Amino acid sequence: MLGPLGEEFSTFAISARCAETGKFGVAISTRPMAVGTRCPFVKPGVGVVVTMAVTDPRLGPLGLRLLGLGYSAAKTLDEIAVSDPHIEYRQISVIDRDGNAVARTGAQNHDWSGHFCEPGMVAMGNGLISERTASAMADTFKAMKGDDLEARLMAALEVGRDAGGQHGGQHSAALVVYRAQEYPLVDLRVDEHDEPIGELRRLFDLYRPQIEYYETRPWQPTALGVVEDWVEARAKAKAAGVKP
Repeated sequence: MLGPLGEEFSTFAISARCAETGKFGVAISTRPMAVGTRCPFVKPGVGVVVTMAVTDPRLGPLGLRLLGLGYSAAKTLDEIAVSDPHIEYRQISVIDRDGNAVARTGAQNHDWSGHFCEPGMVAMGNGLISERTASAMADTFKAMKGDDLEARLMAALEVGRDAGGQHGGQHSAALVVYRAQEYPLVDLRVDEHDEPIGELRRLFDLYRPQIEYYETRPWQPTALGVVEDWVEARAKAKAAGVKP
């Protein structure tokens, strides 16, 4: 789809904060390539901003700076809106460190466009087949309470695709999760693929058993051994009913 400012990023995404762990994360997919480079913005202990539709990637870092100054999610979104003369072409969500979640879908977004906000979660999209893409993501995320944030986000994105996704299909996807460190716990991207969410799932399933290894290794550089051996040993222990 083309709008007066250029290509419409028909996109759907779910962003969230886990109240139990403090993790922030985003799962997102779109038709153009490399969505992970310009739409999801996360800072541990601060918040998450997602900027979509006719995306202005500058708004993500701006939002994180405001959140870092102590602005609430609502105040941050208000400040972004008044600062951007093209705000009606944007779709933006903000979640702060307290789990307050807000979103704004500009009037110039193509149907179906909209968002669903819950404490600690926003599911949204533009140029979608129907609102079911976004509502199904929200429902799936809530139903998986108690699972890891990254698993909930990945599953929700898949359900959004299966509920219809967006006009023109998807060609890129990303899953980004931070815990306490300045570097991501998970940062997986599929920059161009005929089935990017399926490929993202493949990568996530490969990487998920390694997350704890890479999270622990900086503090135990000699204790864990080679990652493949560590993963295999933990899998065998789990199969034997032994706590790793």
